Amino acid sequence: MSAYAEVIGDPIAQSKSPLIHGFWLNQLGIEADYRAHHVTPDGLADYIAARRKDSNWRGCNITMPHKQAMIPLLDRLDPLAQSIGAVNTVVREADGTLTGHNTDAGGFLEPLQKHLTSKHLFRMARILGTGGAARAIVAALADEGFTLVLAGRNPDKARALIDELAPDGEHHTPPLDHFATLTDFEFDNREGCFDLVVNASPLGMRGQPPLLFDWSHAPPNAIAYDIITDPLETDFLKNAQAAGHATIDGMHMLIGQAALAFAKFFGETPPRDKDAHLRKLLTS
Repeated sequence: MSAYAEVIGDPIAQSKSPLIHGFWLNQLGIEADYRAHHVTPDGLADYIAARRKDSNWRGCNITMPHKQAMIPLLDRLDPLAQSIGAVNTVVREADGTLTGHNTDAGGFLEPLQKHLTSKHLFRMARILGTGGAARAIVAALADEGFTLVLAGRNPDKARALIDELAPDGEHHTPPLDHFATLTDFEFDNREGCFDLVVNASPLGMRGQPPLLFDWSHAPPNAIAYDIITDPLETDFLKNAQAAGHATIDGMHMLIGQAALAFAKFFGETPPRDKDAHLRKLLTS
């Protein structure tokens, strides 16, 4: 049996990870497999116990709802996963021990790198959502010097998340519905500033309620970033474009975080020059 890695979650049928990793394995000629495996919360401990014994298993990616529940089942966490408090990648080491990583943060930041290499007078991010994905995004942007406005349906949860992950700085936690209606707020001069508006929630995803965000709440030239991949062109992004904002879709983070995990599983860097072709496969 050849080496393999997996993505686990509940549900898992919707995952695009097998297509992404399978594409890279084929491109590089690596004799290995990557598959989806349905794991319920009650079955998580048994899954890990079984995979520990399998020397062909290179590790797994983790989707909802296991990103925090996985932590006590591991032998160690890398520093980034430790600080975020969530794991989306588990790697089986040569000695059989299991290490938890978080590649969501790096994957999220990847399409922003050309902006982050520039100096700014001020950086602010409005982050919508307080779930597992938001943890990595909050930690990543705080580390890049952003003032954060973290909006959730439960402001107390948002404040607790900020206090845990970004205790330094004057961050804010308004209720999510604060952004749902028109505002006549006049923004100050944003020259030299970098503004982001990030949908880190499932709102707007196929089968989920819509995300109500009025773009009068966004400063001029703010970038809209939606981590949702189904649909890829969300109403959030369509409305941002109509209001004159540049946009980043969720495929960027999906591919970026997968690339970091792939290197950990299989020891090679995936062929990122093929991203355009991969995106076509993922959206066909």
